[in-house]
Amino acid sequence: MQFAEAVDRHLAAVTGRDLAGYQATLHPDVSLIMLDGRLLTGRDAVLDLHRAWFGDPDWSWSLTPLWSTVAGDTGVAVFAVEYRDLDADGRPYELAYSLGLTFVRVDAAWLLLHDQNTRTS
Repeated sequence: MQFAEAVDRHLAAVTGRDLAGYQATLHPDVSLIMLDGRLLTGRDAVLDLHRAWFGDPDWSWSLTPLWSTVAGDTGVAVFAVEYRDLDADGRPYELAYSLGLTFVRVDAAWLLLHDQNTRTS
């Protein structure tokens, strides 16, 4: 599988709220930095967060590719994200942030090693 295909498969699993498909894209030592700066480490912690997020039917996002590169067995893809959801009171809100995804090649597969979310103005 090519790097771009792995990124597409990963993002399709997120957009489709496909937990099993998402899990198949994760490296066992995956890390995730949330918009609030919180760090999650390990597949179980990242899956727990996504299990809850995927259960929320109200959110949607659109992504614009900004940059992508492969260097040896590491690939990085960066996206601009427009995120829409409802708050606890049911009021809509939007967020803009950058999403950086770092994958590593393990045998023939590309697996997500790091997911970085950074709010933009």
